[in-house]
Formats: sequence, C-alpha cells, structure tokens
Amino acid sequence: MAAAPDQVSQVNIPAELRSKWGWFVGIGILLLILGGIALGNLLIATVASVYFIGMLMLIGGIIELVHAFGVKDWKSFLFWALSGLLYAAAGIVAFINPILASAVLTFLLAAALIATGLIRLWAGFQSKPAKGWGWIVAAGVLTALAGIVIALGWPVNSLWILGAFLAIDLIFQGWSFIAFGIGLKTFGGAAPTPSAKAS
Repeated sequence: MAAAPDQVSQVNIPAELRSKWGWFVGIGILLLILGGIALGNLLIATVASVYFIGMLMLIGGIIELVHAFGVKDWKSFLFWALSGLLYAAAGIVAFINPILASAVLTFLLAAALIATGLIRLWAGFQSKPAKGWGWIVAAGVLTALAGIVIALGWPVNSLWILGAFLAIDLIFQGWSFIAFGIGLKTFGGAAPTPSAKAS
C-alpha cells in the first residue's frame, strides 16, 4: 500500500530543513516587525525604497559602462555607454533628491499598473468564453483602478506610496515565512521507517 500523504511530505522534506523551522519563524517575525515600522513611518520607508532602487540603478549603470568598454563595435559601445550613464545618473539623483525620485517612480508605477490592467482586460475578453475569463477581466479592472487612484493622487501621494508597498511586502513576506516555518514543524516528526513505507 502507498504511503500516506503526510508521510510522503515528511519523506520529501529534508530533515536538516525541518530542523530549521524556528529560523523561518524568527525571520518571519523580524520581517513583520520591520513591516510594522515601515507602516508606522511611510515617508522614511519611501526614502529607504528610493535609496534601494537608486543603489540598484547605480550598480546596473556601472555594469553597463564596464560592458560598453568590452564591446568592439562603435555603435554598440555608444548604446551601452549611454544606457549605463543614464542608469547611473538616475541612481545618483535618487540619492541626491529622494523626494523627486519618489515622485518619478510613483508616476511610473501608476502608468505601469494602468497599462498592465488594460492588457489583462484585453487578454480576459480575448479568452472569452473560456472558463475563468471573468477573473482575468476582474483582475485587470482592479489593477487599472489601482493605477488610476495612484495617478489621481500624484504627486502628493508619492511621499508614502512606495513606503506603503514596501511595508505591505515586508508584512506578507513575514507571514509567509512564519507559515512556512510552522508547516515545517508540523511535518517535523521522524520520517517513516522503510517498513512503514513498504506497508
């Protein structure tokens, strides 16, 4: 007879990983605390988000500049060099003026949400009458509405929108780590013996 589903789960999860369930719960709690702090001061969380994005853009720009000097073709060199300079400049602006950078990023976020929502709407109606097309349309409407709401509140809301996204992301990650850790503990018993698997 085949092993029970819970026995299969215990067999598939390594014992070393199961023994670390407390670490996942601890990390989850830490992320929840950080998310709560970010939620309590959205302006600081927004600035932190801008600094993080600026750092990534600066690193990306430097990498593209290094790559540009490794390209032998003159046109390709100009493309990569210009792209790297623009990326690096955007990263520097994020550090020099994070409030301005947050306004630009919030506007881009609104535009991206509206565009994504419209694409989902189109994809949903294109898949009609397949089962579930309505959910795609509903997701598209909600995404586009979120973008419109952000756009209508711009630029005032740029002081807290990115911070709110960061806080919500930290909170969701925290809960997921905690749930994963508790799940590991639930399946943390001894793995079934060979005789038990054979029965």
